[in-house]
Amino acid sequence: MDQMISITDKAIEQIKTISLNENSDGSKGLRLAVTGGGCSGLSYKIEFSDKKEKDNILTFDGVQVFIDPKSLIYLKGIVLDFKDGLNGKGFIFDNPNAKNTCGCGESFSI
Repeated sequence: MDQMISITDKAIEQIKTISLNENSDGSKGLRLAVTGGGCSGLSYKIEFSDKKEKDNILTFDGVQVFIDPKSLIYLKGIVLDFKDGLNGKGFIFDNPNAKNTCGCGESFSI
């Protein structure tokens, strides 16, 4: 299952840093999801969340990642990275399944 998605070391480091502030008791995992909306039809969602009954659970260097079955279809093969260059700062979803993406990189279509 760990091969379904990849998370770069830089992204894991940033997730752990954010978790110290937003998930200080460590009770939540990182939820990756896809929702309808955005200029290309589908949008990525990333947040700390409790585990839900049918979630797929992946672990990367101690970070638990929850993905619901429906979102996993769209997220299969993605690489989650974190960029902090001059052009902006944030998490980047590199999705090999996306046929079209919007200019901001926050929505896509398949």
